[in-house]
Amino acid sequence: MATVTAPAPRPALPGILRHRAAHKLLLLALAAAILVPLANAHWSSGSWPHALTVDLSGPLGRANDWIIDNRDSSPLFLYFFGYISNAVVLSVRAVYLVLLAAGWAGVTAFGALVAWRVAGVRLAIGTGVAFLVCGLLGMWVPTMQTLALMVVAVLTSVVVGALLGLAGGLSERTDRALRPVLDTMQVLPAFAYLLPVVLVFGIGVPAAVLATVVYAAPPMARLTALGLRNADPEVLEAVESLGATGRQRLLTARLPLARKQLLLGLNQTIMMALSMAVIASVIGAGGLGDRVYQALASVDVGAALAAGIPIVLLAVVLDRVTAAAGEQTDASAGEPGSNLRPWLYALGATVAVAVVARLAGALDWPSGWTLGIAEPVNRVVDWMTAHLYSGVPYLGGTADWAGHFTTWVLDPVRDGLQWLPWWSVLLIVAALAWVIGTWRTALTAVLAMAAIGVLGVWKPSLDTLSQVLAAVAVTLVLGFATGIAAARSDRFERALRPVLDVCQTMPQFVYLIPVVALFGVGRAPAVAAAVVYALPAVVRITAQGLRQVDPAALESARSLGATSAQQLRQIQLPLARPALLLAVNQGVVLVLAVVIIGGLVGGGALGYDAVFGLAQGDLATGLVAGAAIVCLGLMLDRVTQPTERRTKKGA
Repeated sequence: MATVTAPAPRPALPGILRHRAAHKLLLLALAAAILVPLANAHWSSGSWPHALTVDLSGPLGRANDWIIDNRDSSPLFLYFFGYISNAVVLSVRAVYLVLLAAGWAGVTAFGALVAWRVAGVRLAIGTGVAFLVCGLLGMWVPTMQTLALMVVAVLTSVVVGALLGLAGGLSERTDRALRPVLDTMQVLPAFAYLLPVVLVFGIGVPAAVLATVVYAAPPMARLTALGLRNADPEVLEAVESLGATGRQRLLTARLPLARKQLLLGLNQTIMMALSMAVIASVIGAGGLGDRVYQALASVDVGAALAAGIPIVLLAVVLDRVTAAAGEQTDASAGEPGSNLRPWLYALGATVAVAVVARLAGALDWPSGWTLGIAEPVNRVVDWMTAHLYSGVPYLGGTADWAGHFTTWVLDPVRDGLQWLPWWSVLLIVAALAWVIGTWRTALTAVLAMAAIGVLGVWKPSLDTLSQVLAAVAVTLVLGFATGIAAARSDRFERALRPVLDVCQTMPQFVYLIPVVALFGVGRAPAVAAAVVYALPAVVRITAQGLRQVDPAALESARSLGATSAQQLRQIQLPLARPALLLAVNQGVVLVLAVVIIGGLVGGGALGYDAVFGLAQGDLATGLVAGAAIVCLGLMLDRVTQPTERRTKKGA
């Protein structure tokens, strides 16, 4: 009988080599060993080769001329864009006329009554006080103009965002296709797409509303898709086992389970729409944004703050009322018609108050009931500039802090990126994207980065990238720490909420002046402005994700004797991973969205090119800079967001 010899056991690989990421890195190292010497022999210089660039100034200039020549005669403008423009104008005008007809007393009564019916007396008093403060600051008419514009813009943004999020949440393929579209909508700086919007629609309300929708719809779409994808599988299986159709599963299970994400998306849409109020004023939106813009043009911080405060108050009121209305909807879901009662009561009372005010001739805010705050605010700003900018004992002034941050952080990062050969930057991007994703992820990131070089803005883009990396790092450290604290303490979350509202809603142009007054002009204040703007979204999404962790998992951990820190590290953070990744994504895109601020305060790079393009009507310069920023955003998204395949299979 033949003896069967067992094969010799294969030597075990070290643990680290059994990971898929290690295999990818080994393949990349092999490819680099072959390609790097070839690339270094042909392109030893670190800058992007001029032979690989494409000049778009000619085609974009011809497109600009064609739009100007055919705007009043082409059927595309007359029968498509013209109808859209008219619909927007009529909608905004209708809302504005209704607000004027209700008068200051009617609008205040309507807001207070709705808040009372859906949330109670405290929110009703706060809502009434908020509207009265708008009048006391002498901003009642601009507030109504902005409110009319924002009502139309927010409703449109919510509808568009919800439809896109619905499509992305129900289809993986659609979600992958929508991600670059949403990235482009949210990352492209407002000043870059204001120029083509103005070319098509002209200066006025339509261009302002459409620009606001482009900027404010993506958060609604992303959070809607996130809520639908993260619906409890057991609930969906139970509904499906009862024979429910796809539509019934959506209406009875997926959407109710995603309610919190939908409300958070509505909150973010309102905040971002109102933050666009000032930028929209540049193209004729009017209202509070125009007052802010005109005040800052003359460096009048007090007047700018007087117009900025009503924007914040509007955001806070809309945030609180919509959130409370969502909770009220859940509580009264089984009562037919109960959802309409608060609105019917408020509408009836508003009509009664408006009729009484009209009969008394008191529709307009009384001119004698105003309070000037511009002069005291300007004195405070002057004091801050004189006492905090420099010469503070032991600590140094804020100008010293900005200088140290620029010297120790921004300059080394920028110089290091620009020193690297362009092909090595592409290799690093490919490695980062492939390690956490798939080869498609790496290819997309590399093509996005290569497109920047092809556009001829390689060095300015690396300068912008250095600012973005620094701002994102600071934002994530502060945002995650604050979000964790807010998720673990209801009292801290309640105290933090109005601060986040103010930071996220206050127009960039308003807090830009104190930032410049404290830190001077340069790249450091640009980073500070980006951090202040992006931080609230990161904090909110982080806290929301941690709060939605399954209580049963936490209870099991507590029963096993896990400490609070162990619960956070081993249970909450891993289970909240999708929300944390979304927070990283939003931090990146929001920092990029305000990179334009860098061009206004001496940051230079792509931000300056985008501002210059709008100011000079140079479509080529503005759009090329905007496209480069979009490519940066796409690349950063791919190197920071693991793909669905990696999340599910551990690739």
